[in-house]
Amino acid sequence: MRRATKSKSREYPTQPVVGVGGVVISGDEALLIRRGSEPLKGQWSIPGGTLELGETLHEGVARELCEETGIRVNVLELIEVFERVFPGADGDSQKPRYHFVIVDYLCEAAGGELHAGSDVTDARFVREEDVDLYGIAENALRILRKGFAMARARAAR
Repeated sequence: MRRATKSKSREYPTQPVVGVGGVVISGDEALLIRRGSEPLKGQWSIPGGTLELGETLHEGVARELCEETGIRVNVLELIEVFERVFPGADGDSQKPRYHFVIVDYLCEAAGGELHAGSDVTDARFVREEDVDLYGIAENALRILRKGFAMARARAAR
């Protein structure tokens, strides 16, 4: 994998930032992380981060999941692409504080040892029936549900 340099600050960007995430489903559980930095600091979410210059989407997903959780993954298929725009000071939409285009993929664990890595304070597998208890953002919850459905469909093939 190519190693690229980190891009400029994600806060008050001059253009949208590409984010990548990986929904790792293992049986009836999904891998979640608690964010250690903004945006969404302290909230539970799907592991992921920003794509680096020169990386493919799949490379970025695999790198981010390993960095954040210690889990190596195989990237399987696209779940969804969506965007998150956080208004700037005084609700200014012309100069957003954050603007991400996020590409989430279904993944399978391929090794490694689960631990909280960079930019996260906790990482754990959570049962499908319990994900609602984690205060996950609406977009992430929708994507997790799609990921569970896709994993069940793959297993039924």
